[in-house]
Amino acid sequence: MKIIAAIFLVLYLYVLAFGIFMTDLFRIPAPLIFCVPLVFFFKEKDNTEFIYWKILLLLASAGFLYYVVGLSVLNGFAANIICIIVCALFFNHFVGISKERFNYVVAVFFGLLTVSCIVLVFDHFYEISKWRAMLMGERVMQSPSGIAIYQFNFGYQVAALTPFAFIYTCVFNKSLLVKGLVLAVCLGFLFLCMQRSAFVAFIFCVVLFMLLYYRGRAVISLTLMVLVCAGVYNYVLKDNLDNVENIITKNVHNDAAYNRGGLVEENLRIYIDYPFGLIFYGKNWGDVIYRDYVFSSGITSHNAYLMFFTYLGPFLGLGLLVGIYYKVSAICIHVMEFIRMKENAMLVCLCFSFIGVSINALSHNPWLIGADGPTIFLYFGILHLYWQQKYQAADLMVPEQSHAYA
Repeated sequence: MKIIAAIFLVLYLYVLAFGIFMTDLFRIPAPLIFCVPLVFFFKEKDNTEFIYWKILLLLASAGFLYYVVGLSVLNGFAANIICIIVCALFFNHFVGISKERFNYVVAVFFGLLTVSCIVLVFDHFYEISKWRAMLMGERVMQSPSGIAIYQFNFGYQVAALTPFAFIYTCVFNKSLLVKGLVLAVCLGFLFLCMQRSAFVAFIFCVVLFMLLYYRGRAVISLTLMVLVCAGVYNYVLKDNLDNVENIITKNVHNDAAYNRGGLVEENLRIYIDYPFGLIFYGKNWGDVIYRDYVFSSGITSHNAYLMFFTYLGPFLGLGLLVGIYYKVSAICIHVMEFIRMKENAMLVCLCFSFIGVSINALSHNPWLIGADGPTIFLYFGILHLYWQQKYQAADLMVPEQSHAYA
């Protein structure tokens, strides 16, 4: 039975991580196929009541207003809410209060993301589009990339993996050699994945973590890292990877008309014209961009939060964002205050990984209510691990109190 449970677990995390929902093979939503057996037949024995009602209500409300009322995309909303609900059920019923299950789930999830990054490396040097299509269950649209249809989908994977991997080696006190190797691998993935937003997210997370964790010593370490990376690029990579697509070549050949700054500027103009939100004016994206040379083809600002504000306005949009992110933000702040506590080590890794994918969403459309796989996993993972710690702490207090009253 343990083998069967492990198979379903890997398959569910696979479809969650890589955004597989319905394909020619799966005519029923894949998350349901692989997660329902885990929830009903392999759930954690000491299971508790469902703890994510309020969170799901907020996510469902935000998704409904944005996708159904704003975009008139009912099927997209249904698919997204199914993925979100299934993920909440997975953590609540399958993981439960078991710390071992939680650690195993995290290891499998990030192991799958690592495999996707390895596929990216091979995709640079070999023609493996057919293999990638087989792994996704449908035709891939962009290369080079990992296990993803589009490059921006892969960007969320690498934005989640790289901060987690490097920070993991620090908080769990791995050797200097291991830290250096993991950092080099992470930078290699970022260099080849051609996702500038993921690279910015990684740099931000690493710098912030090191300043909080190492304090004064971080300045010396960061300076050495910058010098080493600059030396490796100028004397090793620059002249040897001319024929390999990378983040530098993408930046050189980027079309200025479609740079993120210009797209955000155009989106802000639309927001100024409709300050209360498009849904309050009875407008949709196509109604307000038809005269704009940048947006005439239907392109968006590629900023998930700005698009959300543009549709729902500052009051409704801000209120929903505060409600959705309040708890997880409070946990991240708490973790940063007690960043060196051993019991917070895994939570530190997950929080900085979540910060990474959240920063990545500033340059792309998928985010939490868009059922982006890594974002959903990290969101519920952070909430669940924090809940586990509080639950176990409360459980440990009972015998002490009993002893005191005795």
